[in-house]
Amino acid sequence: MSGWNRSSRCIGISAFIIFFIISGCKPFPFETHPKEGFNEYVVLLHGLARSSKSMIPLQKALAKKGYGTCNIDYPSTDYSIEYLSETYLPDMLKRCIPADANRVHFVTHSMGGIVLRYYLKNHSMSRLGSVVMLSPPNAGTEVVDKLGHIFIFKALNGPASTQLGTDSNSVPIELGPVDFKLGILTGSKPINPILSAMIPGKDDGKVSVQRAQIQGMSDFMVLPHSHPFIMRSKDTIAQTIYFLEHGRFQYTSKAS
Repeated sequence: MSGWNRSSRCIGISAFIIFFIISGCKPFPFETHPKEGFNEYVVLLHGLARSSKSMIPLQKALAKKGYGTCNIDYPSTDYSIEYLSETYLPDMLKRCIPADANRVHFVTHSMGGIVLRYYLKNHSMSRLGSVVMLSPPNAGTEVVDKLGHIFIFKALNGPASTQLGTDSNSVPIELGPVDFKLGILTGSKPINPILSAMIPGKDDGKVSVQRAQIQGMSDFMVLPHSHPFIMRSKDTIAQTIYFLEHGRFQYTSKAS
């Protein structure tokens, strides 16, 4: 009888693990909660074809400063920008931001900034604090103009990727200026010479310095980093926190 019980228990545990894995395909936010008396949250949104893991260094630094964090892992390669902004993101925000939060800030990387812009264009947030975007394609990117029609590009990056060009179908350009407190950090040291060759002027390997900017932004800074790794750099993290606290970046002789 005891053997049967052990078998039943194993089956039950196995079923639970399988269910967890399946349900985990649409991951939950990775959260930390603010220190007592410091009820501000920061929502982190990763870029295209990335995951919340890419934002963990930033999240840890924000948590040490006392911010509650919500590191959202969203299916960036499965849906359009409109669907991610209007269907997926609102549900995740409701689940991870408490009703008594005083202010809600956002830190985004790459396409995460466009998902947020689309959301804020159609939804008001009375508790909205500051936003920091890292290497956002705010005016699209020429990389999509060159590669967006190729099957393998679309297969790997999904429907949202083809919306990030610089032509008349560009969602970022269609969204227009911003009307919230926004600081933008972008890079100028590409590690992919092939993609960089497709982009006029200085770039981070995927987005030009010029196209990272947007009308209405509060501050803008270029750092010597590449697109895939800018969010992990110590100076990026320090500047992000400084902007959330002061509404501007901290300028030194090394920053431009």
